[in-house]
Amino acid sequence: MSFETLGLRAELLRAVRDQGYTEPTPIQKKAIPVILQGRDVMAGAQTGTGKTAGFTLPLLQRLSETALPAGRRPVRALVLAPTRELAAQVGESVATYGRHLQLRSAVVFGGVKINPQIEKLRRGVDVLVATPGRLLDHVSQKTVDLSQVEFLVLDEADRMLDMGFIHDIRKLLALLPENGKRQNLLFSATFSREIKELAQRLLNRPELVEVARRNSTAERIQQVVHPVDKRRKRELLSHMIGSRNWKQVLVFTRTKHGANRLAQQLEKDGLSAAAIHGNKSQGARTRALAGFKKGDIRVLVATDIAARGLDIDQLPHVVNFELPNVAEDYVHRIGRTGRAGNQGEAVSLVCVDEHKLLKDIERLLKKSIPSVVLEGYEPDPRIRPEPMQNGRGGRGGRSGKGQKSAGGNLGNTRAARSRNRPGAGRAASR
Repeated sequence: MSFETLGLRAELLRAVRDQGYTEPTPIQKKAIPVILQGRDVMAGAQTGTGKTAGFTLPLLQRLSETALPAGRRPVRALVLAPTRELAAQVGESVATYGRHLQLRSAVVFGGVKINPQIEKLRRGVDVLVATPGRLLDHVSQKTVDLSQVEFLVLDEADRMLDMGFIHDIRKLLALLPENGKRQNLLFSATFSREIKELAQRLLNRPELVEVARRNSTAERIQQVVHPVDKRRKRELLSHMIGSRNWKQVLVFTRTKHGANRLAQQLEKDGLSAAAIHGNKSQGARTRALAGFKKGDIRVLVATDIAARGLDIDQLPHVVNFELPNVAEDYVHRIGRTGRAGNQGEAVSLVCVDEHKLLKDIERLLKKSIPSVVLEGYEPDPRIRPEPMQNGRGGRGGRSGKGQKSAGGNLGNTRAARSRNRPGAGRAASR
């Protein structure tokens, strides 16, 4: 199947060709025709499989099928995203694929001055991409009107719920035309009970589109665990980057302070590094990401704010310096590599305190992650084999020793997720 067979208009096909794409991904093959039919959609696929184009292309197609309104253009399509980086990425996709159309778009998020956004909104836009917090700021200042929205997209809706945005989303939904008078699209890489409940309230007889088992990771990502004493993690990370000549690596920590400290330590080890997290100004985050993409920065250390929204072509390596407190975040973290059909490697440095977190991740993935003890970096001597609790017995397929859990049960409720996330809450994406 080619993009031509999906029923897209010539201007969109031209934009797709400009990007060097010739064949749609599985999620695009399934989602685009359904969206073009005007159906509500609940779509799930692994990160890096083209979800953004999967809703952007048909959205632009449907908007272009009607005549442009005279005078100031109302917002006709609204895309909500949980983080600034993801909003910027979606906005870039809208501009890229819509470059040959006469549609206008804008992106609004916090951390930057609001006046330039107000000026752009006053000129009128067809497609608005926004984080919920900043969009409500515009609503309160009466600089945006959402009463004529025809299309609503929730991108990474599970993250918005985890970050505590459900109340903001409800406020925004009350400002839109009633359900049945707009088309609703919900896209995410993971589904949860809360997402299903939101979908029942938001979507109108939706078409469920999935191309892989839920909460799974891309097959092109090679995953490995390195058991290591907590005190030697930074040393092992620097050793791997240097000895394996990694030119570009994204490293995840749990906390903002930990990200800053690790970036400083790597700099002392002679590795160009920068940290990106919610306490950084938007300018600093943008500069760090741009330097990383250009190759000026070798190691980008990030909290989970970067787990979604970072779209870096051919990023070869992702390292979990610390495992996430929420298993689903592991899927999104390692989904920064192995994108668009490329190979990727995801390495997790696991100490004894993180064994419970590792078990939660493997339970979510329904498989064990191969474990390798690197020479010279023996794991904590307290680590002992422990059976898996999913009916398969011990840690099959591991080449290293098992690990005894020292971590408590963090739970899997939405409240626990929000409490355990660094920078959780509305301020993280404003």
